[in-house]
Amino acid sequence: MRRTASPLSLILLGLGAFLLVLAPMLAWYVEPRAKRTPVDVDITTVFKGKGSYFDTEKIKTVRDQDLTITRQVRGDVADSEDSGRAIWDVSTSVDPDKSLPAADPHDSLQWTLERWVTDRRTNAPVHCCGEEPYFEGEAYLKFPFDVEKRSYRWWDNTLGATVPLTYRGTKKIQGYEGLRFTGSVEATKTGTRQVPGRLVGQPKKSQVIADEYYANHGIELVADQRTGRIVYAAIGPRKTLRAPGSDKDATVLLDSERIAFTPATQKAQVDLAKDDSGRLELVGETLPVGAAALGGVLAVAGIVLVVRGRRDDGANGPGRRDESAEPGSPNPDTSPTALQPTTM
Repeated sequence: MRRTASPLSLILLGLGAFLLVLAPMLAWYVEPRAKRTPVDVDITTVFKGKGSYFDTEKIKTVRDQDLTITRQVRGDVADSEDSGRAIWDVSTSVDPDKSLPAADPHDSLQWTLERWVTDRRTNAPVHCCGEEPYFEGEAYLKFPFDVEKRSYRWWDNTLGATVPLTYRGTKKIQGYEGLRFTGSVEATKTGTRQVPGRLVGQPKKSQVIADEYYANHGIELVADQRTGRIVYAAIGPRKTLRAPGSDKDATVLLDSERIAFTPATQKAQVDLAKDDSGRLELVGETLPVGAAALGGVLAVAGIVLVVRGRRDDGANGPGRRDESAEPGSPNPDTSPTALQPTTM
């Protein structure tokens, strides 16, 4: 009787083949599709630092004050699903201590409301869906996935243009390592504003169309390499007024050498980066490598069992004499009954 491969060998061989096929699918198909900017976000980040600001009650610039920047990012899930883009509504307020907590953002020293629309895969800006303002560049509220060790163009909304950020190596934030980028902004005219003449050194004029200037003492961003999430940010904004055509600042509206993520915000961002990066690593590296290794072992084991089964079949096959036959009895392989069908 001819024997077949054992069920166990076929199970091992089939499972091994399945895992060997699954491994590249996880790495080349599933993981790239998992790298998508999330749309169901609701994140608040807080910057704190010392600086100066123009106090409208005192009608002068007050110095060495505590300043807080609060940024809330909320994803518009419905519009994102309809468009296939990542649509985030972003509220940013700047406050001295006396306006905190601000029940109404209009009471803040400065408040902006923006709508950011990006490609979920590349992080490139997409000009649709009520985007406000129009923006360009590569990095904004986050970097692209798989951040590279090179310079990036970061969009500065106050400047209304991109700023080159240079790669400066790695830096640990709350014990978590990210890629560090730095840059700065030279004083640049960003618009005009009608103000009392005395604010720009022209007291004889009741109103003057003054020039608004913006600079940034220093920008520092630390991003998680795998996800592009910013785990640390520090900026040094400076906004001033100048008399029309002047090259000298007349009034300081806002100035800080450094306003940075609070420790609580750093920890929250690091926790999110760890979680997101861990899931991508699991799908893109750990599972594919594990599936390939285990699949290879199971496939080899299955093949070995199949080969052994066939060898055993050959050992007991038609070409081998049945050692259980009695001595002197006819060889069943050569007897007439073995060569001719019986008629009984």
